[in-house]
Amino acid sequence: MRDRHVASTIGLAVSVVMLVLGRGMLSFEEARDRVLSDVPLVGIERANLRDAAGRVLARSVVARGPFPPFAASAMDGYAVAAASFSGEGPWTLDVGGESRVGREPAPLIRGSACRIFTGAPVPAGADTVVMQEDVTRDGHHAAFKIAPDRGAHIRQAGEDLAAGAVALEAGVRLGAFQLALAASLDHPELVVAERPRVTIICTGDELRAPGEPLRPGSIAESNAIGLRLLAEQGGASVSVAPLVGDDLPATRAAVERGLASSDLLVTVGGVSVGDYDVVRPALEQAGVTLGFWKVAIKPGKPLALGRAGRVRVLSLPGNPASSMVTFALFGLPLLRAMQGDKNPLPPRLRARLGSRITRKPGRLEFVRSQLIMMADALTVVPLSNQASGAVTSMAWSDALAIVPAESTSLAEGQTVEVLRVSDA
Repeated sequence: MRDRHVASTIGLAVSVVMLVLGRGMLSFEEARDRVLSDVPLVGIERANLRDAAGRVLARSVVARGPFPPFAASAMDGYAVAAASFSGEGPWTLDVGGESRVGREPAPLIRGSACRIFTGAPVPAGADTVVMQEDVTRDGHHAAFKIAPDRGAHIRQAGEDLAAGAVALEAGVRLGAFQLALAASLDHPELVVAERPRVTIICTGDELRAPGEPLRPGSIAESNAIGLRLLAEQGGASVSVAPLVGDDLPATRAAVERGLASSDLLVTVGGVSVGDYDVVRPALEQAGVTLGFWKVAIKPGKPLALGRAGRVRVLSLPGNPASSMVTFALFGLPLLRAMQGDKNPLPPRLRARLGSRITRKPGRLEFVRSQLIMMADALTVVPLSNQASGAVTSMAWSDALAIVPAESTSLAEGQTVEVLRVSDA
């Protein structure tokens, strides 16, 4: 009987999901696939290493010669030839010469040792370095109790990269470590993807700029700054258009201006079908072909994808949490794909739930949460306010716990998939 009850409950949940999706909504995966389908690439340009930070590499970086370029010591000690340690030890060798960084040492005299320092070139004729802790020095003589292994403590020329080897593949996003490698390989500039041009249009009669005088029924507009910073995090060059009220001609004019100067146009608000939701007709009148209008996710059901030639259009819901979550889930991968990023989708973690989640089934939900370590396990703790307009929980979260569409409850301690906000 218990198994029948479980099966009945699961069947009811699946039926609800299918009913919701049947009302014109796409699943999250299907919508994301459409967003990332046939994405036009932006152009390429050269950038010096400092300006290349955060950009996507458009042409692979190749080692022009062996790297390291010469054999160097990995220790302070003595450069020797392993052949000098024949027979029974201990061995005493004359110390002749010295090898320091930035200078070419004289060849090693056969049967002798050369004082050498970390990073210094290994002299010709030497094939081994003995670290100074294993050597007893007495004037011009060095005593060795143990015969060293040939090649010990030497970084060989080409050990990391052979000449012509690919050091950084096209499609990688350039951070501190990648740019340090490029500098080590003597590349002063790199070929990178241009920054996609993004225009953000926020709509709604209720909006006013932060700090402007209050008026009845008005709210301070907060989406523009959040979306701008997210888009810049994705490598874009961003413009924010002046606020537009719920007026069809004005919205259409703003859309047409945005289309003329953007690779991605983002509209915010007015995407539902109410009497004052004018974004959809404005887009259509401006020549935008809409691919879809609703996605079965929470927050963010009213979400549209459009195209106008090479320009992509994302129309986001106006509630702040909904707009930022949907842009993180769809806009950032789209921007990465435009730049040829070989990893446009963020990684997902798995973490233990810190508290129970109870909900209505039907939409895949991204629950604003905090990641902590609890009892030596990565734990995701849902925040209490999950309202689509809750800027507070958006600001306090550092992760999104992913709840499957068919789930009605998840128990504390259950493992779920998680997106870190910083990875979005």
